[in-house]
This record gives sequence, structure tokens and C-alpha cells, in this order.
Amino acid sequence: MFCWCFPGVSLVCILVSIAGKNVMLDCGMHMGYNDDRRFPDFSYITQNGRLTDFLDCVIISHFHLDHCGALPYFSEMVGYDGPIYMTHPTKAICPILLEDYRKITVDKKGETNFFTSQMIKDCMKKVVAVHLHQTVQVDEELEIKAYYAGHVLGAAMFQIRVGCESVVYTVTAWIDKCRPDLLITESTYATTIRDSKRCRERDFLKKVHETVERGGKVLIPVFALGRAQELCILLETFWERMNLKAPIYFSTGLTEKANHYYKLFITWTNQKIRKTFVQRNMFEFKHIKAFDRAFADNPGPMVVFATPGMLHAGQSLQIFRKWAGNEKNMVIMPGYCVQGTVGHKILSGQRKLEMEGRQILEVKMQVEYMSFSAHADAKGIMQLIRQAEPRNVLLVHGEAKKMEFLKQKIEQEFNVSCFMPANGETTTILTNPCIPVDISLGLLKRETAIGPAPDAKKPKLMHGSLLMKDNSFRLVSPEQALKELGLAEHQLRFTCRVHIQDPRKEHETGLRVYNHLKGAIQWWLHPPAGADVVQLEQGSWRRCSFL
Repeated sequence: MFCWCFPGVSLVCILVSIAGKNVMLDCGMHMGYNDDRRFPDFSYITQNGRLTDFLDCVIISHFHLDHCGALPYFSEMVGYDGPIYMTHPTKAICPILLEDYRKITVDKKGETNFFTSQMIKDCMKKVVAVHLHQTVQVDEELEIKAYYAGHVLGAAMFQIRVGCESVVYTVTAWIDKCRPDLLITESTYATTIRDSKRCRERDFLKKVHETVERGGKVLIPVFALGRAQELCILLETFWERMNLKAPIYFSTGLTEKANHYYKLFITWTNQKIRKTFVQRNMFEFKHIKAFDRAFADNPGPMVVFATPGMLHAGQSLQIFRKWAGNEKNMVIMPGYCVQGTVGHKILSGQRKLEMEGRQILEVKMQVEYMSFSAHADAKGIMQLIRQAEPRNVLLVHGEAKKMEFLKQKIEQEFNVSCFMPANGETTTILTNPCIPVDISLGLLKRETAIGPAPDAKKPKLMHGSLLMKDNSFRLVSPEQALKELGLAEHQLRFTCRVHIQDPRKEHETGLRVYNHLKGAIQWWLHPPAGADVVQLEQGSWRRCSFL
């Protein structure tokens, strides 16, 4: 089994070769770059450019752009024309996020070498949507199955199986005991153990409340779907309970989209959301209104949810630039930010930022990081491995130093091999596939008769000839194998030359070796089947095996 991937939290693109089948897991985009580096370098996969011939399929785990953002580029500009699999919610939401990002990148920033709206539509026509627990037969040997992941709406972990070898790819800690040959898991929070969700929610509400009480503005950069809705519900409930008057705004149109897709795919949500939807429309907010860009200049306190979530472009970055110079204000980053984005810079402590046109922006507003990410933390990843019981683990979607720490911990605690390939590196993972074999009744009776009484708790070693027909195996007696193959009994001799350096004459050396072996090997003159002997032939010694 071979694995090749782009590491780091910036994007996810993994190639798995299993039993002769090639599967690409996710096709993400790096949002920290504004040039060709934003997309994976697909020349690593095959030099001749015929990706459709090389790949058996592509699987997308969920709709976040670092997992699906390069898909239209891959299919419409690079030329992949094979099957693409994702869940129904992911297929519905992907084109919306891709189009939103395309508008920011092309229409507003004027960048080139980017996919068009039509390319997004053409790409999605190639997608095959799958149901949970549906076994999809990609071809005669390769099958995939999706399981609920709970990461974001529509997220799934996928089990890939070829014969008796299997790989599980997951972005969360929710998994059954499946004992795969390889578990591929994200490691965004490889060294982080987060507080309980309730503590984080309490801290979040406290910081927002304190800021608006002192007359400040709160910016919460989010992505269109996912934790944005969770935080909106949290603030809506708190505002109602505390009878607060400061306005809360959400990016125009995103509330309507969220409402539509959460309704459409209600069965993919947790029990709490389903119950809330039955009682009322959970996105018909009393305190949260649609945002207009003119509101950013309004005096007084307010809270604004704006996209995108890493402050790399769009409305969230525009608002940040306006509010950054006021120390009363606060920006709360609720998720991870990749290197190269404004979000990553301010979380790293930078307070003077070089913006477009070489303008220097001084950041005086308070910067808070409060993780509401659905990615598993270090404790969750260890729990995931404990539940799945894989034979090997491969870490992706993380920072190298943190991944190295987690890798050592996994190997020590679970005694399994753990891998974290570098950019463009191929990792070979040895597997011990379990091959089912039918045993002939005659051989079974014979082996049982000559050996000790069978013990159901202990494996029994069986001797025979292994025959394969129509991709199935049978273990039969040598006599039956010869009969079925139409062969007469015969003997094979395998030889291996051994050169001996000895200052004596050749016949003296031969005599010494002969006498030594004669005493050491009792059956020197009449070797049984399977025995090793040594012969002197034309001045060279030869090790022989008789079968």
C-alpha cells in the first residue's frame, strides 16, 4: 500500500494506492496563496498527465475549501474525467462555497488562472452522490462506503476496500471498531486538549458581552456553513435571556442558505437540531439581522458574523480593516487559520500588517482565539485510534512539529506504525492481508488424524498445495493437486552458488567441507524432500534445496 499527500493544515490531497487501485482523498485549496501554489501540484501523481487513466476515483470528505476547493481546477482545467464521490449534502453545498470564493478571487480581486462559474457546474455534473452506509462498487474489485462523521453538515468518513485490504479516511473522532490496515486521520490539533464545549461557550459569551458593554464592536469571521450557525444560535439565546439591545448581523444571504440546506438535510443533523427544527425554524432569529456593508461605519456596539473565516479576503477582511484601529473592538477567531492569511498573522501576534498596496495596518483591537472547530483534539485522536484499532496510522492536515509529537505518542501507546509523509513524499505501508482459503475434506481428515486433537482456541498448521481458480483459493493434498493439474510427481532443485576463499588447494578445501558436512548433516547422501545440501561443482560451492 502506498500513500502520497500534501501535509500541513493548508490543504488536503492524498493519493492512496491499495492492491493496485489508485484513489484520491480530497482535493483541497490553499487559501494562503494568490497564485498557482493555491492548488496541489498534480504532476506528482503521474508525469504523463493522463490522470483519468491513472486514478480509479476521487473521494471528497466534506465541503470545506481546504478539502474540495481545487476540485473544479482538477476536473476542468487539469482534465480529470473519472468518477468523483461525495455525500448528497456535500454535493449541494460545495458549488455554493466554490462560487462565493470564485467571486472574491476573480470578480473582486481580478486574479487569473482560476476556474469559472461554468467550470464549477460542469465539475459537479461528474459527481456521484452517495448515501450513508451505501456500498458503492467502483469496479469489480474496488468498493467504498460512507459513514456519518459529524464534522460539518454532510461530512463523512470513507472506508475503501479492495479484496481483504482496507483504508479508513476520517476527519473526526467518530468511528466504529473496524480494524483497517490503515487509518488516515487529520491532526490539526495534534498537541491540543480543549476545554469542554460548555466552558468554551461560556467564555465566548462573556467576551462578546464585555465588549459590547464597553461600547465596542465584535467581529466573528466564519465560513458560510458549519460553526457559524452554531454560534448564531448561541448568541440569539443569550441575547434573549439577557435582554440585550446591541444589534447582531450576519452576512447577507448566508442565513437563508443555511436555513434551506439544514431543512433539506435534516436527517444529517444531530438530535438537538432536529428537535429544535420541529418546534420552530431555528434560523428565524429575533436578534440577528442581515448585514449591509454600510452598517460597519455605524456608531455604537454591534456584533457581526462575516465570511470568510480566515480573514484572507471578502467582507470579513473589509470590516477588520475598518475596526482594527480601535482598542475597544474585538475580533474572535473561532477556527484554525492557515499560514499566509491575515487571521494566522494576528493569531501569531503580529500587530502591524502589510495590506494590499503596501499599506500598513496597525491592529489595536483585541484578538481572541476560541476554538469551536469540529476537528478532533489530541485526546479525540487517541480515542479514535483506540476505537478503530488500525494496524497502521497516517497523520495529515497538521503542523509538522505537532504531528511529530503525536506520532511518537501513538507509536508508544498503541505499538502501531505511524506515518506523517512530507510534501510530495510517498509512504509505503506493508499489510498482511487475510486471504480466505477453502480446505478439501480429504486433506482436513488426513491432517486431523496425524496431528494432536484439535483445539478451538489455537490455530492449526495445515500442510498442502494451494490452488487458485476464479480468484478463489483451495488447499488440497499434493496428490489431489497433481491430479487436478494433470501433472506427474516431480522434483525441483533450487541452487545458490557460494564462493569460498581458502588458501589451500581446491581438492583440499572440498575434502574439508565434505567431512564437516558429513558429520553435521545425517542425511548427507540421501536428502529428504525440502532438505538443503551442498555440492561442489566446477570449483564453486552450491547450496541446493530439493522439493
